[in-house]
Amino acid sequence: MRSPHRWRAVTLWTFALALAVLPIDVVAQTAEPVRASTGMVVSQHWLASDVGRDVLAAGGNAIDAAIATGFALAVVHPAGGNIGGGGFMVVRFPNGQTTAIDFREKAPLASFPEMWLDEKGEYSSDVHHRSAKSVGVPGTVAGFERAHKLYGDMDWQRLVSPAVAIAEDGFELSESLARSLAGFLERRARTPATVAQFSKDGTPYAEGETLRQPDLARTLRRIQGEGRDGFYRGETARLITEEMQRGDGIITRADLELYEARERSTIHGSYRGYEIISMPPPSSGGVAMVTMLNILEGFDLASLGHNSAPYIHLVSEAMRRAFRDRAHYLADADFVDVPVHELTSKAHGSKLRASIAADRASVSEPSDITMGYESPETTHYSVVDGNGMAVSVTYTLESGYGSGIVVSGGGFLLNNEMGDFNAGPGLTDDSGLIGTPANLARPQKRMLSSMTPSIVARDGRLVAVVGSPGGRTIINTVAQVILNVIDFGMNIQMAVNAPRIHHQWLPDRISIEGGGASAATVERLEAMGHTVRMGGGQGSANSIMIDPRTRDRLGAADPRRSDAGARGH
Repeated sequence: MRSPHRWRAVTLWTFALALAVLPIDVVAQTAEPVRASTGMVVSQHWLASDVGRDVLAAGGNAIDAAIATGFALAVVHPAGGNIGGGGFMVVRFPNGQTTAIDFREKAPLASFPEMWLDEKGEYSSDVHHRSAKSVGVPGTVAGFERAHKLYGDMDWQRLVSPAVAIAEDGFELSESLARSLAGFLERRARTPATVAQFSKDGTPYAEGETLRQPDLARTLRRIQGEGRDGFYRGETARLITEEMQRGDGIITRADLELYEARERSTIHGSYRGYEIISMPPPSSGGVAMVTMLNILEGFDLASLGHNSAPYIHLVSEAMRRAFRDRAHYLADADFVDVPVHELTSKAHGSKLRASIAADRASVSEPSDITMGYESPETTHYSVVDGNGMAVSVTYTLESGYGSGIVVSGGGFLLNNEMGDFNAGPGLTDDSGLIGTPANLARPQKRMLSSMTPSIVARDGRLVAVVGSPGGRTIINTVAQVILNVIDFGMNIQMAVNAPRIHHQWLPDRISIEGGGASAATVERLEAMGHTVRMGGGQGSANSIMIDPRTRDRLGAADPRRSDAGARGH
């Protein structure tokens, strides 16, 4: 362990480099996190963070605050916040024990591996990703209720109440959300109910105008009063199944009634003495990230310099190998025997590390397996309460605004998560389709995900809560925030702000955020044999760290998304 003085020196040096290359919209943000002595909530929308903070202040625990925040995000962040989607929750209790709640969507009973093929056996991306058949059975409401019944303290109705109020009374649209809604209506709105929900008789809302969602408020009231049954039975279930019938979807009342969230054991790894806690399958995130960190533990990354060419080379090679494993092995462990222990072992990491050349890029072979599509439009939030309970939640509709289908009379968007299943048996090719058996659609199966809600601890004490949206970039974003904290000693806001890279095995290239590397660095990487693509942003890692000296909660909202907010008390 380096001395605290050297750690601070490295922090200042590396962040000075980061500031020199960050995009202007990131540089403009503060390098200091929000500090609070008791509790902290960091989410994609400041208004939802306010809701979670108020629950903590009223005596709720981190689970309670996470539930209230999640319902509020379903109102104020419709691109990713949801009740018509699903996701994962990782929890660390004050005594160090951990658990995970799996509320990933499920395939309807009528699903089968060839369901995306037409009568001639031709694959249809539109049916797979942009139709009512792309909708998986939603899991969010069941997941939140399961977490509440197991570990919540506050009354359920109190937790749903703020979301009801915001949906009924409305909230003022920011410039970025007004622009996002206008683009969504122009390109992806699928039903008249969608247009009615998010426009004024077809005219987009402008910045500063108030968005009210009365149908969503009524649905939330049913959930508030009846819990799970307010969504999976009765009026809401009727509205969902009628919407499915209108669009030729396949979800039935039986699918809704059968849905159950699962409590699972967390993935555990270690990195330089720190405990890494993350989500197990059907998320690939925890396994892939631990694999990556096991590879990188054998290199002195700090000596290379943050985002130097040698550093980017080694990190991208670790990413390449972890994503190759992901494609080969990972799927819903209720249906497939996933070798989690082997993939997360130090021995496996050592073997993969030995295959990396210090000065030459590996080659990703399309003949092995190729990677399919996974949307970057998800959302993540982090919560820590006054007792030290930590909750990391990532949930999604899949694409931004999901399927684009709002349930008529229900006021909520449905996911298009069935698109995360493989395209069909034997359809693996170099265009990006996958046809391997592990992640083919089958009744009641959960589709593979990259969501990586994670928690870091050391010597029995909470260190950080991390996660991000971003499709397959999620795993690499979370890993880099952890590397920034542990290897480079950055505070959590610096770690979140720092520019990110991504490699996912196929396509065989390194993506680097705009301004994230100098021309000389790119030239050196290309000389090693890498293909480099510069530009864009990656993820939104709304995270929390614990000050090791004062035990204050340090909240970092990711400046890549303008509405994000950290709120403490």
